[in-house]
Amino acid sequence: MWGTLALSAATFMNVLDTSIANVSLPAIAGDLGVSPNQGTWIITSFGVANAIAVPLTGWLSQRFGQVRLFVTSVMLFVITSWLCGLAPNMTTLIFFRVLQGLVAGPLIPLSQSLLLSSYPKALAGVAMALWSMTTLVAPVLGPLLGGWITDNISWPWIFFINIPVGFGAAFVTWSIFHKRESLTKKLPIDSVGLTLLVLWVGALQIMLDKGQELDWFHSGEVVALGIVAFVGLIAFVIWELTEEHPVVDLTLFKRRNFWAGALALSVGYGLFFGNVVLLPLWLQQYMGYTATQAGMIMAPVGLLALLLSPVVGKSIGSVDPRRFSAFAFLVFALVLWMRSNFNVQADFTTILIPTIVQGVAMAFFFIPLVTITLSGISPDRIPAASGLSNFVRITAGSFGTSIATTIWQDRAAMHHAQISEYVNLGSTATNNALSGLAGAGLTHEQALGTIDRMANQQAYMLAANDVFYVSALIFLALIPLVYLTRHSKADAISADAAAGAH
Repeated sequence: MWGTLALSAATFMNVLDTSIANVSLPAIAGDLGVSPNQGTWIITSFGVANAIAVPLTGWLSQRFGQVRLFVTSVMLFVITSWLCGLAPNMTTLIFFRVLQGLVAGPLIPLSQSLLLSSYPKALAGVAMALWSMTTLVAPVLGPLLGGWITDNISWPWIFFINIPVGFGAAFVTWSIFHKRESLTKKLPIDSVGLTLLVLWVGALQIMLDKGQELDWFHSGEVVALGIVAFVGLIAFVIWELTEEHPVVDLTLFKRRNFWAGALALSVGYGLFFGNVVLLPLWLQQYMGYTATQAGMIMAPVGLLALLLSPVVGKSIGSVDPRRFSAFAFLVFALVLWMRSNFNVQADFTTILIPTIVQGVAMAFFFIPLVTITLSGISPDRIPAASGLSNFVRITAGSFGTSIATTIWQDRAAMHHAQISEYVNLGSTATNNALSGLAGAGLTHEQALGTIDRMANQQAYMLAANDVFYVSALIFLALIPLVYLTRHSKADAISADAAAGAH
């Protein structure tokens, strides 16, 4: 029992760190003197580093032992969390977030392995259900906790709270599991493949993050990053397909279920994560919400998922998982369509309802898609397949965040220009507004500034609507992709493995 709690606490801490910073971005960006759009690098840097570290877990655990690696990862996560909280500027914070993402890579896969090895097979489903609860509770508590800490203490404490949790998890895990350490053996590491992986993923992420700021391909730096990412990707694919011990087994993409399932999972997760970051940014910057209020809007996303996930896990063996996935995409599309109809008068309840409904989609999203992706793969290749699908999914989450915020900024600039065309002294509405503001005691310059802020608020609202609407359409377009996969009960992996693989 204590072992389950310790492993779950470490996982909780890791998952919490992907959602706790979302509502704190405006506060962190303001404190460190950068724009909230640059603040999203705090999310993307962690995600990309985390994704790169996940495929290395298998090699590291065989080299050093599962228990030793897990406890070391937890302790390094505690140290990097402490350093993140002490960061004096954005550059330093991003550097420490990259380190934090790298050391966190083994936490989720190893917590699953250690948990399953400590329970008899008959209780494996119960163990994974308990573990899955922590991954669903963290997105609920993350925004609430992040918002409350930011408003009532200070943002560094969103990182400092990992310190007592991490120390406790490491101590209990080592006390219980160190006598059951796995066998170690020296294996070659694909250092060239790893270097190429870091090179092309890193270059592509930096290009996406800095593109808006540097005016995209009008900038030599962005062009150079694009070339490095493209050449790096081609070199990486060629090397991995010819290497005897590849860091990522790309031959898995020969399987239709794997490539279609991983693509649907990754694009869906990228859309979901991009919108999860965008919503609190819009609420705090243009709707006057505090970090706590934004957290309260975001928190219920996991409530229905928490209730429905066990039901999905139990019935996945008897129901075609493609139906569940298609249903999840339909609900996601509905949620985003509801958000695309928001306006600047939208009240708390109106904004909250789609977030609650989104929990239904989350419950039917992960387990069925992981089941499809890993179906028909031999047990000895499941760890490699799970590692690769997780790498693609987490990377897509970081890319989705960058793309969503970039499109939001671009569309807002376009809408602002269009709205400004109607704000002129020949317009009756403009003159009425100026008269009304003058009557309230504002000078002409203050009145014009007020009108500009209103135009800006409207522009960012319309831009958010655009992102939500297009995201809804892409979710609908993913449904045929799911039905490209084959469904065979003989091929299907167990629900326990599916529940654990995300």
